[in-house]
Amino acid sequence: MAFTSNKSVKNKLVIVWLLLLAALIGTIFWQTAWKYSLPTPIPSNYRDVPRGAAIVLPASVQPAVTPDKPLFLHFFNPACPCSRFNMPQFRALVQQYGQQVSFAIVVMSPEKYTAAQLQAKFNLPYPIPVLSDSAIAAACGVYSTPQAVLIGTDGRLFYRGNYNRSRYCSDERTGFARQALDSFLHHNYSLTLSPLAFRAYGCQLPTCRQ
Repeated sequence: MAFTSNKSVKNKLVIVWLLLLAALIGTIFWQTAWKYSLPTPIPSNYRDVPRGAAIVLPASVQPAVTPDKPLFLHFFNPACPCSRFNMPQFRALVQQYGQQVSFAIVVMSPEKYTAAQLQAKFNLPYPIPVLSDSAIAAACGVYSTPQAVLIGTDGRLFYRGNYNRSRYCSDERTGFARQALDSFLHHNYSLTLSPLAFRAYGCQLPTCRQ
C-alpha cells in the first residue's frame, strides 16, 4: 500500500514538473517569437500623425538634415529582436540610396550609442547620424521599433511604417520602405501600399507622447 502511495506521489510530481517545464517553454517562446508576430499594441495616449502632415522636428535632428534631400529616419531599439534582424535591410537601403537621401538612426532605448559604435557593430556603409531624442518619435507618430519614416524636402510626412510584413522585418519581397523611397524619388507622390505596411510590428516604445 505504501509503495502504491509513493508511486502516486512521484507521478504527481512528474506531472507538476512537466507542467512547469511546458509553462517555461511557452513563456520563452512568447518572449522570443510569438509576441512579435502580433501587431504592436497602440498606446492609449497615442496621437496619429497622418501622411502629408507637416512634421516639426526637434533641433536634435538638424545634424541629419540636408535641405535638398528627403530625410529617412530609422527607429531602432537594440534590445528588440525585430530591430536587430532588420539592420541588414536598413543597411541595404543606405547602400542603395545614400547619395539621394539623408539617413539617420533614432535609437529608442536607454542605452547610448555613438555613430562609430553602430557603424562597427552593424557594418554600415558610412557614418550615419545617431539621434536619441524621444521627441522625434512623437513628432512622427512612431510607437514601435523598427519603423521607417520618410520626410520629404517640403517637411511633410511621406511614409511611416514597416520595412516589410515579416515579424522580424526582414522579408525583402514586400519591401514597403524601399517602395516608399522609390516612389518619392520618382516623383510618384500618390503612394499606395498594402495595409500591412502601416500595422506596426515589433517592440512598443517605453513612452509615446506628443
